[in-house]
Amino acid sequence: MATAAEQDDLDMVIVGAGLSGIAAAAHLKMNCPNKSYTILEQRADMGGTWDLFRYPGIRSDSDMHTLGYRFKPWLNEKTIADGPAIHEYVHETADEYGITSNINFRHRVTGASWSSEEAKWTVTAKREEDGEEVRFRANFLFMCAGYYNYDQGYRPDFPSEEAFGGKIIHPQHWPEDLDYSGKKVVVIGSGATAVTIVPVMAETAEKVTMLQRSPTWMVSAPAIDPFSKFLRKFLPEKLAYSITRFRNINMQRLVYWRARSAPDKVGDKLLTAARDLLPDYENFETDFKPKYGPWEQRLCLVPDEDMFSAIKSGKAEITTDHIDKFTKNGILLKSGKELEADIIVTATGLNLVLLGQTELSVDGVKVDLGQKVNYKGVMFNDIPNMASVFGYVNASWTLKTDIVCDYVCRLLKTMDAKGATIANPKLTDPDMPRLPFVDDFSSGYFARSFDKLPKNGDKHPWRVLQNYAAEKKILTKEPVDDGIMVFSKAHSVAEQQVDEELIAAE
Repeated sequence: MATAAEQDDLDMVIVGAGLSGIAAAAHLKMNCPNKSYTILEQRADMGGTWDLFRYPGIRSDSDMHTLGYRFKPWLNEKTIADGPAIHEYVHETADEYGITSNINFRHRVTGASWSSEEAKWTVTAKREEDGEEVRFRANFLFMCAGYYNYDQGYRPDFPSEEAFGGKIIHPQHWPEDLDYSGKKVVVIGSGATAVTIVPVMAETAEKVTMLQRSPTWMVSAPAIDPFSKFLRKFLPEKLAYSITRFRNINMQRLVYWRARSAPDKVGDKLLTAARDLLPDYENFETDFKPKYGPWEQRLCLVPDEDMFSAIKSGKAEITTDHIDKFTKNGILLKSGKELEADIIVTATGLNLVLLGQTELSVDGVKVDLGQKVNYKGVMFNDIPNMASVFGYVNASWTLKTDIVCDYVCRLLKTMDAKGATIANPKLTDPDMPRLPFVDDFSSGYFARSFDKLPKNGDKHPWRVLQNYAAEKKILTKEPVDDGIMVFSKAHSVAEQQVDEELIAAE
């Protein structure tokens, strides 16, 4: 395969053109307008998740006043927005900030290597149109590639799958021409994707059954936020958006804190609210009361009670059971009951990955990310000039994106002020405990990937807090030059080793 140099001497390479990548470029344009950059995006369009997923009803599972950018008001009437509206919002942002022309579409990043001698990252990508390998060189690498494998969703092997006479579909790979009108559908899973798909498919399918091993906490909310709607009648759009955003951020945090400190009380309230919507439902606790506390996994947001309405209509139902095997006509359950199906949807989750599965090396040594420790939830120990975005598990993803971008711009300005070309968070305590990347969160996609994920330390700044208010203060106010971040100029590996020995001796 031929190798070609695509762009050299950039200030920054951004990987990914989803919500985070577009935000990174916009922040750079606003705060460091003299910095040159390019974005590498493996797909043919921007939008990330909102370009990839095409299943029925695809929508946000957070309100758009917090999932939207701090710097660009969400003006759509619906607060719980559908995928196409979010996709359009990303496009609008890219156009407003002149970002689109800086995106290299259909460039799949495969590797990135750091050279201390040059103070450069060399990022290698495969250009999908011709299969050619291309390289981009930049001083700083900003990873905004999301948190899951775009090529393959998680789907366990089910016994006797080959016996089923219908179609088996994973939501991540939804066929555009799928006709499910008048069909019997079984959706395996009980998470946000399943709860989104079921009521929409139930509108035209003969019957939709959500098959779950155990329930998930559900909470209903209006798709149009009445508070925001009221403010927009009297206030300028930006001010109304800021006030609603501030309110919703604090409400999210309050609900999460209350759920984790008094799970039984919050659980009772959630169950009571659901029971009020389904007063005649038999076996209610079997199908609606989870085995874990609220917010040990993300709550399933139900806009305008649509899931509950679909159940009341008789077009949708929930079955709590375990799969014995697939049959020609559907799924045989451990209880002996058989669910008939023409279509089976495996809403069984994602495969969690970080940094878009990019292979990293630093001065010729391959990086094992599972052995690295988070630094302020933005960087990793002993990986120079690289930041990444990983959003909140207990709040909207983009809240973290904005403040990470704030920090990266502050870091770049500090480097310029010091005349430094390298910023490296040095971990000098080899005995510091390695704690889970995210604790007190039991979702399967985290549990399946624990060994591959970077770790948390037991003290600041080596710990991700999952707390927006605290991390906003750290990333936007705390000094960048904190005694842990080491600033230097390009140097040889031998010089670096001497520096590390001096640091360790201090």
